[in-house]
This record gives sequence, C-alpha cells and structure tokens, in this order.
Amino acid sequence: MRSFSARCFCVFLGVLTAAIQAAAAASSQPVADTGTQPSAIEAQSRALQRASEAVVGLRTQAVADARSAATLGRERQGSGVLIGSDGLVLTIGYLVLEAEQVELTTHDGRQVPARVVAYDLATGFGLVRALAPLRLEPAPLGDSATVRPREALLLVSGGVQGDIGMTSLASRRAFSAYWEYHLDEALFTSPPRRDHAGAGLFNTQGELVGVGSLMVGDAAGPGAPAQAGNMFVPIALLAPVLPELLAQGRSSASLRAWMGLNCVEANGEVRIARVATDSPADVAGLEAGDRIVAIDGQPVSALAVLWKTLWAKQPAARDVQLDIRRNGQPMRITVYAVDRAWTLRRAEGV
Repeated sequence: MRSFSARCFCVFLGVLTAAIQAAAAASSQPVADTGTQPSAIEAQSRALQRASEAVVGLRTQAVADARSAATLGRERQGSGVLIGSDGLVLTIGYLVLEAEQVELTTHDGRQVPARVVAYDLATGFGLVRALAPLRLEPAPLGDSATVRPREALLLVSGGVQGDIGMTSLASRRAFSAYWEYHLDEALFTSPPRRDHAGAGLFNTQGELVGVGSLMVGDAAGPGAPAQAGNMFVPIALLAPVLPELLAQGRSSASLRAWMGLNCVEANGEVRIARVATDSPADVAGLEAGDRIVAIDGQPVSALAVLWKTLWAKQPAARDVQLDIRRNGQPMRITVYAVDRAWTLRRAEGV
C-alpha cells in the first residue's frame, strides 16, 4: 500500500529536489541559495504531498452488455484526481465508459463507492463523484499551457499500487487517435509509465496539468527519433466544458457524428484497421483494409482531416459519403452516422 508520509517521503523528497534542480536547469535559472533552499523545498514538498494524496485508485465494472467490453474489458483499473471538495474526481474517460460500478481507493487504503457523472468524447475526460467523504484535499488546477519542453514534472498514480515518479515534457502537439478522437493539443512526456490511465501529471508546485491517457512510441513527435512516453490530456481543456459536464454528462462538442471505425495513417494514406460490430460503418459494408480517399467530398490524407470533417456538420445522425478504394477499385459508400451516446449501454436507473 502506498503510504506517502511513511514509506515514500524520503524517496519523494529526493525526487522533489531533483525536480527543482531539473526545472531550474531547463529554465537556465540558478537553484535558490543555501539559506532559502530548505524552506522552498519544504513548501513545495507540502504542496506535492497534498497533490499526491489527491490521486486515488479507480476501479470500474462495465455493464454486462457494454459495447466497449470487446476492446476495454468489463473490469478496468486506473487512477483519478480529486478536484472538488464535494468528492468530484477527474479521470480518463475510457475507464468509466459504460460503467455500472465505480470504486475509489485512497492513498491510505480506504475504499469509497462512486458514481459516474460525465463521459466526454470531445476531450476524453471522465468525471465521477464519491458517494462518501474522501477526507482529502482537492488538487489545485494548474495552467497546462505554461508547461515548457523538458520541464520536470511528476506523474502520480493512485490506489494501493499507486506510485510517484519524475517525467518531463517531450513535446506538445495535436493528437489524432486511431479511434474517432482528436485533440488540437496534447502533452507528451517521457520516460513512459504503464500505470498512466487516469494518472495525474503535476508541476513542481503541486498543480494538476494533465490526465494520463496512453502509452506512445513517438513522444518527441514526428520526424524525431523514436521515444517511448505517455500522452496526457491537458487540464486547460477542462474549465471551458466543466459546467456542461456537470449539467449534461458531456460537452456540446461531444454531440457529433460517429461511424464506428478504427483507422491508421501511413504515407499520406488512411486505411480502415477495424470496424466495430453492428456500428454504422459495419451496417454500411465497410471493411478492414479499405482505403478512405475522401469524406463528404474532402480528400483524406490524414486522420485529423477524416475526423474533423466527420464532425464538421450537424446533426450528428446524418448520411456521410465515403469514397474508398478496395483492392484497388474505387467505391462510394454512404454511412448513416449516429450520435455516439445512442450506442452506449447504461446501468439500470442511469
């Protein structure tokens, strides 16, 4: 069990000191002199301890007929970060997608039930609320836009297997996923951690700047040498949509067309890698291996173009024209796209 104050403090203090030194080196600023350095470290240590304790373990179980179970499984495990004094916990959305049971585990091993508040397609965030007091201080939200390349950061995962370690910003750029997901800006860190799902990314002031989503092999970005790392959803995306998430369970930007495709991009071509069973794309007859040439008349050479063109029109439930090549032969296929929320299973009474 992670007990920050007892078992991790000495290690953490060493990590913190190294983080402060690394941050100073990255910004070409000298570390504080001997007379002031101990108090600065103590203050930052307290802030980071508070932040670390705000990260909780998160375990969910999806409903029995969840569509997402085929790729994510019914049992899911990761982390979340307490951001509200009312028990509001921020996590990554796929952990709570179609969930019927949610349990939080604090740093000292307490287990608290929770319920899903929101799942947001557009940002990838998920929100849950504890159903009993967590008796923890929420983590303060930072400004992810100010995180600098190579800046020292702390990645904290929660629960009994939770851990804390140093990482740094490898790049900041747009991210297009193989599933129907795109961010105009995401944070990429290195070295990688496998316990990244829903983990908190903190600056050395103990402020939350990102929520963990994926492991990647190109953290440094296109054209750079391969570098393993993690992708984080920047916290800057939360504030503009938080009122909608609390009121509606998703943002208005998540009301958009969905086809049920996994696609890959290579050498200026986009090809279908997988078609979700019983999805609009499946019903329309699309197949793995099809090359998507155009969508609604817009030529497609990148995932970002495909997804952004798909979402550009309303309503979400509408005909989408795809020009494809299958075994070298051109074809035009009409997909009747739907609002993704229509396809999601929910627990009884939700």
